[in-house]
Amino acid sequence: MKPPMKKKIKVGLVGSQFISHIHASSLQRCAEAEVFAVASPTPGNAKNFADKHGIPHHFADYRAMLAMPELDMIVVGAPNNLHCAITLDAAAAGKHVVMEKPFCLNLAEADRMIAACHQARVKLMYAEELCFAPKYVRLKKLLDSGALGAPTLVKQSEKHDGPHAPHFWDVNRSGGGVTMDMGCHAIEFFRWMLGRPPIKSVYAQMSTQVHGDKTEGDDNAVIILEFANGVIGLAEESWTKVGGMDDRAEVHGSKGVA
Repeated sequence: MKPPMKKKIKVGLVGSQFISHIHASSLQRCAEAEVFAVASPTPGNAKNFADKHGIPHHFADYRAMLAMPELDMIVVGAPNNLHCAITLDAAAAGKHVVMEKPFCLNLAEADRMIAACHQARVKLMYAEELCFAPKYVRLKKLLDSGALGAPTLVKQSEKHDGPHAPHFWDVNRSGGGVTMDMGCHAIEFFRWMLGRPPIKSVYAQMSTQVHGDKTEGDDNAVIILEFANGVIGLAEESWTKVGGMDDRAEVHGSKGVA
């Protein structure tokens, strides 16, 4: 007798631009998930997105999507200034939330989001892909196995010529510049790699070198984190590198470097 089939998690996407296409394609490779609906306020975008990815339902208002009783979870790929409101609405509707980076605009919003989801007994999850990239999973296994000895320095950099969506240039919608956009990757990468020790101190050198005509935010940043266990995290983030993406990480230990 065959075991009963597990119920697929029905997922709704909020957003129809670059990052939501990535989420749709990724979720459709997951046997336990079904991309059930998409919502976007831009006229025609939700329908076009649904047609492209074979999604059965589309909405102009994400709140109408949240009203679907079949929906289990949403994945949010909307502008940063909408993250908090969408999360609060999802919690009220009893839906789990996966939030694209950065989590929100500030700590006050983060506290509201966490409290609302805790009260509603739904999961609130942060979509940090570096912790799942095969090359970085291998790097963490090397460190955890003792092959590199005790860690002393962890480095991460992500550099390209600018954000993929216009709202990132507007600090009122994005919450900041390249440190918000890509520095958040580095911080969570360091915490994951090291087992999430407390952060003792933070130094950030942030500047606007190239894109001052587009943004009041920083387009170059060097960030140094000191962890309570003595390890240093060094992040280099930039929107000013022409010629494609530069994405790398290093772990320095007492017995080796990877």
